[in-house]
Amino acid sequence: MIFMGMLGSLNAAQAPEAAEAASKRQIKAVEENDFQEFIKNGEPAFQLLDKKQFEAVSKLLDERMKDGYNVEYLGEMKQQGYLVTLWRLRFKDGTDDALATLSMKGDKVGGYWIK
Repeated sequence: MIFMGMLGSLNAAQAPEAAEAASKRQIKAVEENDFQEFIKNGEPAFQLLDKKQFEAVSKLLDERMKDGYNVEYLGEMKQQGYLVTLWRLRFKDGTDDALATLSMKGDKVGGYWIK
């Protein structure tokens, strides 16, 4: 019984406000292929991201995102001083889901990956 109650609370988890706002900004920047917006709220090292790498990922996701998608918060963990939040991107075209990870320290993005 206790275990089942724990599962219910896991499903109801809410993303931290700053992480949710940052995740929305990052995914929107990918969708719109907006490199400057993508790196704007990043730590100095994150802002050194190669623009060509960003554009390649944005292009790969472009067609899938055009049909629509949903973003679902999966949870969080702490790694090396960062709050890492996990997000599922479910594409309405029926293709495989993607996993996005957002690493933040304070209000700065340290990393954002879509796998």
